[in-house]
Amino acid sequence: MTNSLPGAVIGAQTPRLRVAADGASRLDGADAADIAAAYGLELDDWQAMVLSDWLATEPNGLWTHSRCGLSVPRQNGKNAVIEARELYGMAVIGEAFLHTAHEVKTARKAFRRLLTFFDNPRKYPDLAAKVVEIRRTNGQEAIVLDNGGSVEFVARSKGSARGFTVDTIVADEAQDFGEDAMEALRSTNAAGPQQNPQLILTGTPPGPKADGEIFRRFRASALSGSSDTTCWAEWSAPNDADYDDEKTWATANPGYGIRISRDTIMDERGDLSEEGFARERLGMWDEVSTNAVIDAATWLRCADMASNPVDRLALAVDVQPGRESGSVAVAGQRSDGRWHVEVIDNRNNVGWIVDRVAGIYARQRIRTVVIDKRGPAASLVEPLQKKGLKVTTTDAAEMAAACGSFYDAVMEDTLRHLDTPVLNSALAVARKRSLGDAWAWHRKNAAADITPLVACTLALHGAMSDRISQRRSNRATFV
Repeated sequence: MTNSLPGAVIGAQTPRLRVAADGASRLDGADAADIAAAYGLELDDWQAMVLSDWLATEPNGLWTHSRCGLSVPRQNGKNAVIEARELYGMAVIGEAFLHTAHEVKTARKAFRRLLTFFDNPRKYPDLAAKVVEIRRTNGQEAIVLDNGGSVEFVARSKGSARGFTVDTIVADEAQDFGEDAMEALRSTNAAGPQQNPQLILTGTPPGPKADGEIFRRFRASALSGSSDTTCWAEWSAPNDADYDDEKTWATANPGYGIRISRDTIMDERGDLSEEGFARERLGMWDEVSTNAVIDAATWLRCADMASNPVDRLALAVDVQPGRESGSVAVAGQRSDGRWHVEVIDNRNNVGWIVDRVAGIYARQRIRTVVIDKRGPAASLVEPLQKKGLKVTTTDAAEMAAACGSFYDAVMEDTLRHLDTPVLNSALAVARKRSLGDAWAWHRKNAAADITPLVACTLALHGAMSDRISQRRSNRATFV
């Protein structure tokens, strides 16, 4: 039952995005909600709905959804759903849980909350009577019951979960859930006592510094509809939402008007950046960061360690927004007509770039040096021009065209690269950002330095463009 604050607009009790199987039995979910209420945990309507999806069963008694995901902004009441799931699983079914979080303090907080049900003999004597052991040691917290039910709490690390054998894995704070942690965790419920494994991921959209690729992949898989055993519930605002509209706040926050007030969100609106507010309070996933733009296999197909450009040479420069590093790249046409891209240099800081580019320009028949006039490298245009270099700048439309040409050349197998790690790494983490009806590389949310990729993209644009005249020189070495 959802209880609202007086006179408040109530948050949406159904998610904007939901993936769940039809026709499955929801009896366990209803029972779990009733049992939680009996022990003082009254679920909101949305919490009961999520719990029902998690506990949906097939006629053979196995979980309909062996993989469950929940994305909802902070402070809406996500932990209550987890508690209800663990309470029912432990006390009624006898399941063994492994509850993981990104941080020790979060795992310990979850332990303390669940402990209130089992360590209170005066209030809940029947639950207290089922307890065999309670471990309170920091980092080793656990509750063990006489029916085989248990829950152990750990903070995630590369090896923190090895050696456990459980039925259900709960991965809270899934926005910080890396590959190493997943490898350590995933096999722990392969042979659980119930032979009915389940993986539950809960969290918020990953930020630019979070290791959230597992959560991103999980979401993409769920929304693609490729797995009948996966359920997903997401409270978020749509991409065209008005960030200042109370209806938007209610759409993204099921706890709005229940445990989150209008004044709280108004304060956050003033304190957070646009991107931060969209992610943390509106639950908006950066759609451009959910999948690699070019898959590794296609990119590897374009690798050629012997590739060499012979004509239409163009240089390009790109710099990180914080000017921590920069890259210089070259592109040109090969003798077989394919295009060549190459990272010439990638170093820390930017003070070295002008002289490095000028040196190459003097030795090569370079058509032009390409720089995005809206990007961080724009400050280098004038110093390069003062040294007599021909510089071409791109606007937003030209940047979008450059990214499109780069993508097309890769997909059509008309581009070659030298398989260099610095460029491979940049491509692996680079994502898209919308640019009108087109797109460009999204440097703000990249998990690593993507200047090698942006420089190669701009260099290819300079090499391909028929509007840039050819400049003649003598030699052809980029050292």
